[in-house]
Amino acid sequence: MIFKKGTVNKKMKSLTLKNSRYEYLEKAFAEWLGVLGYCEKSAYYMPAIAREFLYYLDTHGVSLIKKLEQRHFKNYYNYIISRGNLRRGGGLSNNYINKHLQAIQKFLEFLYQKGVEGLPAMSIRQLKLDKYEITILTPEEIQLLYKVTERETGNMLHEAMQSRDRAILTVFYACGLRRNEGVHLDINDINLDNRTLQVRKGKNYSKRFVPFNKTSSQHLQEYIYDYRSVFLKDKSESSFFVSHRGSPMTGGALYERVKMLQLQTGDTELQQKNITLHNLRHSIATHLLEAGMELGRISRFLGHSSLESTQIYTHLIKGNGQHV
Repeated sequence: MIFKKGTVNKKMKSLTLKNSRYEYLEKAFAEWLGVLGYCEKSAYYMPAIAREFLYYLDTHGVSLIKKLEQRHFKNYYNYIISRGNLRRGGGLSNNYINKHLQAIQKFLEFLYQKGVEGLPAMSIRQLKLDKYEITILTPEEIQLLYKVTERETGNMLHEAMQSRDRAILTVFYACGLRRNEGVHLDINDINLDNRTLQVRKGKNYSKRFVPFNKTSSQHLQEYIYDYRSVFLKDKSESSFFVSHRGSPMTGGALYERVKMLQLQTGDTELQQKNITLHNLRHSIATHLLEAGMELGRISRFLGHSSLESTQIYTHLIKGNGQHV
């Protein structure tokens, strides 16, 4: 389930906390996420999930967060997996349930940081991701996207946009960056000499260096030295991705460029797939795993905090090595 502002599950959105302590915790949690630099979507849906969790506790006799016990997590989990999806009908997907558990875990982290003592750890394990909900492009489909950016136009602005599109594919597919990481990418984060990309604003403000190959280096170098200046209005602008207005590109604008490439491929099967910036990241992780790269290296490449997050990709490959 994907959350967008204004489309959060109706039940969650309509819940009103009558417990003033819990209402304060929800608002403080949202502010804490903002300070940590979480993207707008995360800073919106995680407090909404925390609200539903707190509402459940309050209506089941837990009026103080310090009274939280391990059994309450289990009871709440049973409630979540049994309640329906009020927007689309049917049950909740494994992906959504996992996001719910992740949000509650982050809420607990917030409480620990704020000095709330004696809280139990949540020992509920996340569910396997629903295969059908993750879109993985084949290497051939990735090449189709790149091919669209190589068409002759004879127009300098169009050539610049194509070079920027290749850089977008390179950053989100070849380098596997998260959406927010790509949005905050700086021109000075690209080191063409040693072919590494520095992620300064990773998840939870973690930093990492991502290697890229010779072909990716050529795409990035061409954009940096030959075409990025076409978009600049202010030479002091340091954002790597610059719009035609000369301002930093938003996540939505980057996504729209990829969707445009998808439509221009002319490939009916590819056009029907749900492509997002994050699906490009899923795709490179799966391709690396299929190529035999060790799971730990893939985990470091993606900036995962644990191998558990990386292991989801083992579920996306059938025994014969084909994509699900």
